[in-house]
Amino acid sequence: MESSVLPSASLTQANIEAPVSIAFVIPHKGREQMLVETIESIAGLDTNGFAVEIHIVTKNSVLSNDVYSAAKSYPLQVHLAPDDVTISAQRNLGVAATNAEYIAFLDADIALASNWLVAMYSELQMADRILVSAEQRAVTDSPKLELIRTALANAETNTEVQFLPGRNLFVAKKNVELVQGFPEHLETCEDYFFTQALAQHGKLFYTGQSTYIHLGEDKALGPMFKKEIWRGQSNIASIAGRTIPMREWPSFIMPFAITLGLFVSVMVGILNVPILGMGIAVIASIPFGLYCIRLYRLVPKDVSFWDIVCFYGVYFPARMIGTLKGLFSRLRTESHS
Repeated sequence: MESSVLPSASLTQANIEAPVSIAFVIPHKGREQMLVETIESIAGLDTNGFAVEIHIVTKNSVLSNDVYSAAKSYPLQVHLAPDDVTISAQRNLGVAATNAEYIAFLDADIALASNWLVAMYSELQMADRILVSAEQRAVTDSPKLELIRTALANAETNTEVQFLPGRNLFVAKKNVELVQGFPEHLETCEDYFFTQALAQHGKLFYTGQSTYIHLGEDKALGPMFKKEIWRGQSNIASIAGRTIPMREWPSFIMPFAITLGLFVSVMVGILNVPILGMGIAVIASIPFGLYCIRLYRLVPKDVSFWDIVCFYGVYFPARMIGTLKGLFSRLRTESHS
């Protein structure tokens, strides 16, 4: 059930005077159906007191009439981006094309709850907040992997956080400009860089007052393995030029420690040193088990511990491979649908 939020006093005043201008900026590449659903969710928002415009920055040479029809009466502008630029560059292009006071960054596979705009605006007015985001909601009859992903995304809600994913972000345009937008040299992990830059000037808040559905959420382990390799390729590049908080270091170290530890234990066992192999396996299994236990406490009851073991059994090797691959190859932007 979607939460309801009362408009703040400043929003009520905006209703009397002039509407608050909001620009939705959506980078896009690939198929259109999820993009259409994203725009339909924007068109279904409660926009009383707001002047909404939509900016799609696409790498497709052309978009169908379905995209324009989904926006209904809201102004929609399509900006073409070269195929070789990053998602960050696409987002920055969208920001440069608008004079709106606030920017709503969305991925092209996000369906917003109807109260999302009112909730985000109200939450951002709280003292010292500079960036807000809504929590993820799984659809009915979601596969186990989607439930796991959603639980991970919502590990911390209604609280200040150190990082926010780029799927749905609400921020004043002046603050986007303050940190010079998204880092265009990164293909992935750009949201880490951008949101941490904003965190130097104010609080990041992950709220449960509204929700979104990630239409393109991982639903099977095979495709997830490929995506995690892609996502991990900017891990090293994302470190340059920013301070890495202590809690972020395990995400870089553990994929290597766990994957290589278990691999070495098998190799040592094959070389007829079983005791040493078992010792290495136990050491590598301890952090793996702790990750699984933590996640098991977050997921719904119909997700088994074995489901979580399978998830991390795919996730950690893929992240390690992606990080190594990123040292030697240049990424290309993945489809957003």
